Amino acid sequence: MLTQAQNEIIERQLGRKPRGIACIAHQTAAGVPTVLQMRSLVERRPFPTLYWLCSRDLYRAIAEIETSGWVKQIERELQQDEALREAYRKNHEDYVALRWQLMDPGDRDCIERLGFTHLFDQYGIGGISQWDKVRCLHMQYAHHLCGDNVIGQRMDAEFGLDKLGITL
Repeated sequence: MLTQAQNEIIERQLGRKPRGIACIAHQTAAGVPTVLQMRSLVERRPFPTLYWLCSRDLYRAIAEIETSGWVKQIERELQQDEALREAYRKNHEDYVALRWQLMDPGDRDCIERLGFTHLFDQYGIGGISQWDKVRCLHMQYAHHLCGDNVIGQRMDAEFGLDKLGITL
């Protein structure tokens, strides 16, 4: 359960009242939330995003990377590098398994009743079903901060996101 202070910080970060948060999945050493773990149902609608990046500093830095054309570059590398492609596919598989593992039991029952189970098996990181494509570097990096993600590792190596100062 989030404290009132955490809710206020997250609201400032997002610029709106937060919805569907299960918990803070990652934060800085100073306690600034960077990634939120999300519920799989938000207002009775499927929400297959497990991790949501909430840091404004990371959001802005990653937006610059996205506009630079880096997504197309990494997608070309995924097509050419079998080891990278397999590692990335494994990241998606692990993400799907972890989402099911962390899912609220009531959400799981509702998802099954509403017939959305296939969506949660099919959609990987960033809600993508084509696991050889990259969608939303923000979600890739959020997953990286909470686990193993080769795209996030590359972003740290190439852009130094892991050295970025995170503020409120």
